[in-house]
Amino acid sequence: MAYDRFVAICNPLLYMVIMSQKLCAELVSGCYLYASICSVIHLGLILEIPGYKSNVINHFFCDLPPLLNLACSDVTVNELLLFIVVNFNEVITITIILTSYLFILITILKMRSTEGRHKSFSTCASHLTVIVVFHGTILFIYCHPSSGTSLDIDKVTTVFYTMVIPMLNPLIYSLKNKDVKEALRKVLDSKILHQAI
Repeated sequence: MAYDRFVAICNPLLYMVIMSQKLCAELVSGCYLYASICSVIHLGLILEIPGYKSNVINHFFCDLPPLLNLACSDVTVNELLLFIVVNFNEVITITIILTSYLFILITILKMRSTEGRHKSFSTCASHLTVIVVFHGTILFIYCHPSSGTSLDIDKVTTVFYTMVIPMLNPLIYSLKNKDVKEALRKVLDSKILHQAI
């Protein structure tokens, strides 16, 4: 998404050429391939754990940290690998996003039109909002020491990044639309008016 924004703002006339279906398919395939490799590594280490304290996971889905909490044996290697992989993924992802947004910012500041500058900033702001909220919750869940953390807090945070953020995406991105803004303003004005009466 950050690369898409970068190409759309920095090279708008070449957008259709650069962001071809082939490149999009390669980007998506690369992400899926890398995610599959990471999953297989973690699966291999999980299968090496001899036993668990319970067959009930205190979580909404079979996530790795709650599963490691149930292990009867030493899972230090698993926790270390999880920490390394997540931090590596986050550092690479955030670096790519910030680099593309640095180039976008430079391009926006060179624009002569204030309307074009405002439109570009609003487009980027909605994407950056989603990025900060999503990656902030990922870092909170996976990049803290496992000792002394509450599984209930992790469950709430997990619901936030698996349910709330995807539901907020359409709202955040549609707030750029003038018609949606006007409809939202009318609804809020009518509710405030009814409460005042």
